[in-house]
Amino acid sequence: MHRPHRVEVVLDFVCVHCYLGFTRYLRAVRRYRADGGTVETVLRPVQLRPQASPAGEPLVEVWARERGAAVAARLADDASFGADDGLELNFRRAVFTNTFDAHRLAAQACALGKGEEMAERLFRAYFADGLNIADSTVLDRLAAETGIMTTGGGAEALQAELARVRALDLPVPPVLLLAGGPVLSGEIREDDVLAALGE
Repeated sequence: MHRPHRVEVVLDFVCVHCYLGFTRYLRAVRRYRADGGTVETVLRPVQLRPQASPAGEPLVEVWARERGAAVAARLADDASFGADDGLELNFRRAVFTNTFDAHRLAAQACALGKGEEMAERLFRAYFADGLNIADSTVLDRLAAETGIMTTGGGAEALQAELARVRALDLPVPPVLLLAGGPVLSGEIREDDVLAALGE
């Protein structure tokens, strides 16, 4: 018989490694649930670039400025990343932006039991749809698609949670914290998640 699990998932929505790790985590969780297991997913926020402007700018332009135009072009044209996991990433459409309000929406969704669905939608909006996930109109639409009603407030609580997570001095996200179990980080693999849930 499976014992119930509570997993804290530390991620940021503009992190492609977080998207990949979260996708693999969800596949493992769905397999575990299909076999009769219970998993509660709790999203924990981290902002890799808290100084990013909510106005947004093309991700490729950010890469070109920070890594050079040739590297940016090579990264943007690489269609292999995520392909093995069924993800369609369009780096040329991605709008690099501040993720504070996206995390606030994710926290609201978690409180309603829809954190996993909201996180998936936010990742897809950023990496596939070319949407600015700091824009309030975009976030309202994503919330409606996911079946939740957005509410105001929550900024102070999110600031406190961001500070709490920073103080944990965790590895670079994504990070999975299993209550009473191991910490998984880096290149998260589906089988490793299943093994951890089965311990």
